[in-house]
Amino acid sequence: MKHIFIFGTRPEAIKMAPLIKAFQKDPSQDIVVCVTGQHKEMLDQVLQFFDISPDYDLQLMGKNQTLYDITAKALLGLKPILEKESPDNIIVQGDTTTAFVGALAGFYEKMKVSHIEAGLRSGSIMSPYPEEGNRILAGHLANMHFAPTTRAVDNLKKEGIINNVYNVGNTVIDALLLGLELIEKKGQDEYETFFREIDLNKKLVLVTGHRRESFGKPFEDMCKAMRDLASNYPQIELVYPVHLNPNVRNTVNNILSGLPNINLIEPLSYPHLIWLMNKSYFVLTDSGGIQEEAPALGKPVLVMRDVTERQEGIEAGTAKLVGTDYNKIVTECEKLLNDVEYYQSMANAVNPYGDGTTSQQVLEIVKTL
Repeated sequence: MKHIFIFGTRPEAIKMAPLIKAFQKDPSQDIVVCVTGQHKEMLDQVLQFFDISPDYDLQLMGKNQTLYDITAKALLGLKPILEKESPDNIIVQGDTTTAFVGALAGFYEKMKVSHIEAGLRSGSIMSPYPEEGNRILAGHLANMHFAPTTRAVDNLKKEGIINNVYNVGNTVIDALLLGLELIEKKGQDEYETFFREIDLNKKLVLVTGHRRESFGKPFEDMCKAMRDLASNYPQIELVYPVHLNPNVRNTVNNILSGLPNINLIEPLSYPHLIWLMNKSYFVLTDSGGIQEEAPALGKPVLVMRDVTERQEGIEAGTAKLVGTDYNKIVTECEKLLNDVEYYQSMANAVNPYGDGTTSQQVLEIVKTL
């Protein structure tokens, strides 16, 4: 059986990597890997770390390109590849433009499409944008739906998607465990040297923030909360790998530069990110995947978004929504720093996103087709 894996961003690559490795180990499965290059450098870092070589690279990355550009170029680029390879199954992941276009191309070619991480819903079509729209569209074009949680299964049912729906957990946990295993085998020295400017003896607060719906005053409020937190708590070390988007960089540099315990660093490779996450005390983020990864390491997560499609973490107590509100961010960070019992309640909550066996489950299900 021939499968073509289509992805284009770093988060997709991370979540596809353990799946690709599982399929590659099975001699009965024929694997083709196609990347769109929606992200370039960050994507290549992940592929290199997990030792994955694409068979096709559409190299879509371009300056100032819009969603129109990415969608049109990806769709036209996939057409000859699908016609040549004629796969039995197209595998897309998550909620990127690449995932949506991959599903749409499969639909146009009347090919089966498997959607990994299916059924996530925030309930607001504009938040996160365009991801919520992408995953809804991909879900309704796909033939097989690999949902990470019971809630995701229920979300699909509400939209009339009831056939070939499987609750398998999330491959992001597989990737995290595999990644830390690879790091352990290669040794810690490289990472300790890389982060030598950071005081690893302090309580590390890892920050990631880049959502376009927060640009403007909401993003400024987020940064002001981080600034004042660092000023009031010199015993913490706030580490912020700053996204390359100028809308992020300009605001972050204007508000957060110059404080001795705020480290504004370049975007991290996946292995460096998970190493640092493993060393952190808690995480401030607007990222989707980190809401799943950090709890697997016992790290509380404060989510700087108004809504999240990963509601299971909120309900399980591994994560808490703080939005972009200055007071909420500061208050919740202070509770984690000052209230040990409160911290432990989040750190010890059971992660609802899987146990590291998702990739093998997907493989076994697909083999029954």
